[in-house]
Amino acid sequence: MTTTTDRRTRKRLATRQNISNVATRLFLERGFDHVTVDEIATAADVGRMTVFNHFPRKEDMFFDRDEEAREMLRDVLQQRDESIAPIEAYRLLAHRLVAEQHPAVNFSARSQGFIETIEGSETLKARVRAIRDEIAHVVMTALAESAGQQPDDPDAKLAASLLLATWTVAFIQAHQTFRQKRDTNRATDAFLAVIDKGAVGQKAALSGTAYA
Repeated sequence: MTTTTDRRTRKRLATRQNISNVATRLFLERGFDHVTVDEIATAADVGRMTVFNHFPRKEDMFFDRDEEAREMLRDVLQQRDESIAPIEAYRLLAHRLVAEQHPAVNFSARSQGFIETIEGSETLKARVRAIRDEIAHVVMTALAESAGQQPDDPDAKLAASLLLATWTVAFIQAHQTFRQKRDTNRATDAFLAVIDKGAVGQKAALSGTAYA
């Protein structure tokens, strides 16, 4: 029974990944708004309803690693050493992602295609804003839980807002640097420079709280 279940799970995940890969390729080639769900289903060799079973919204196929990012932001607090403050844990996470060459901090020609696709679609830009707000709530809740506070703790809300602002500026600066210099190392340095500078401000603002 377990073997059958595992096989079904692997097949489901493989189908989902295939749909996402095909959709992303088409979005990058033609632009998000110029690709239909029917075209994605045909290219992925699945039915239209199969696409929607895996991705309720068309834009979910483009941001298919969104949930993975949320889990990572929760896990970094749950798994940190108690001697490391939450804000520092997130700063160290940024450095670890860079060291591991994680796709989330890949600043290259391929990532430029991803950014340009977003810039060319009002739907994707709106979804980016929504995701940013949703992730801010995830971080706020995770921070509050890590400190034994209520989910709507004002200090946790401030910390989450400052963290999201820092990471947003860091990503924008890194992608702009790559666009101008076509140098991944310089883009990565720009990303970490903003992360580190932002962490200084976060620690100052949250001084005296459980988050700094």
